[in-house]
Amino acid sequence: MPPQHSKRCAKPRPLNGRAVAGTLLSDSGRRRPGPNRASAGGGLGGCARYSAAMEEIGGETGPFDPRLGRLRRARAARSGGDAYFLHRRATDELIERLDLARADFSTALVLGPGDPALAGRLRARGIEVEEGEARDLPFAAGRYDLVASVGLIDTVNDLPGLLVLSRRALRADGLFVAAFAGAGSLPTLRRALRAAEEAESKGAAPRIHPQIDVRAAGDLMLRAGFALPVVDRDVIEVRYPSLAGLIADLRATGATNQLAGQSAPPFGRAGLAAATAAFAAAADGDGRTAERFEIIHVSGWAGPA
Repeated sequence: MPPQHSKRCAKPRPLNGRAVAGTLLSDSGRRRPGPNRASAGGGLGGCARYSAAMEEIGGETGPFDPRLGRLRRARAARSGGDAYFLHRRATDELIERLDLARADFSTALVLGPGDPALAGRLRARGIEVEEGEARDLPFAAGRYDLVASVGLIDTVNDLPGLLVLSRRALRADGLFVAAFAGAGSLPTLRRALRAAEEAESKGAAPRIHPQIDVRAAGDLMLRAGFALPVVDRDVIEVRYPSLAGLIADLRATGATNQLAGQSAPPFGRAGLAAATAAFAAAADGDGRTAERFEIIHVSGWAGPA
């Protein structure tokens, strides 16, 4: 039974059950007040940090292997199940932001993979929907009045390019909205992976995808030319009975390793045991371990013609 979700986002909320963190782990405009809302300003420092992380892992081609990502998502689609509930939480928020936008949308481009229900939710509103991925670039210029995405843009090698082309695909005063897993997600898993590396005397390896923080997301929206960009985040805690349960959910949503080169060596028995023990050591009195997820929401307007 899926957990019940609170709509407050001022602080992490504990949930018992399953979760997905966008696409982060290796395979083993609601304008809200308060501290979770961030201005899109602040210079280019965030973009520089994100670009440096990408170059360090993937060089000029970027860190991600698009073919591997499609394979992961295809496997997840065959598995079915309810592990997409955190994607659906992000989709619910995205739909609410469209209501607050007070604009009429007739034609939309949905950038996958994200919540499989997103396109259907938009069609139910009478919006003509086309679906695509980053490999479908370039999009037709001025064709849509809405571009929406849940769970894709944090695994695009040329994210600045994707944002620019998404803006160009919008008609005058069209809206871009997206949600994705951001920096601050999976800290408990990170510690478990470090414990596994230490147990097997392995050096640190890229096992978690580069993550985008709120400031970097705002910088990227500004650089892409969006007007009135808004960036904020939804912080959630999900409580798991075991590390295996967390990893099973990540696999069930295609959220495992999409890094090019597969440079991180797999763990043996000692590493897996150490990771499992480290995760369990962080458990509360009921035996469940809290994991943190941050969903970053971005929105921006194409501006007048």
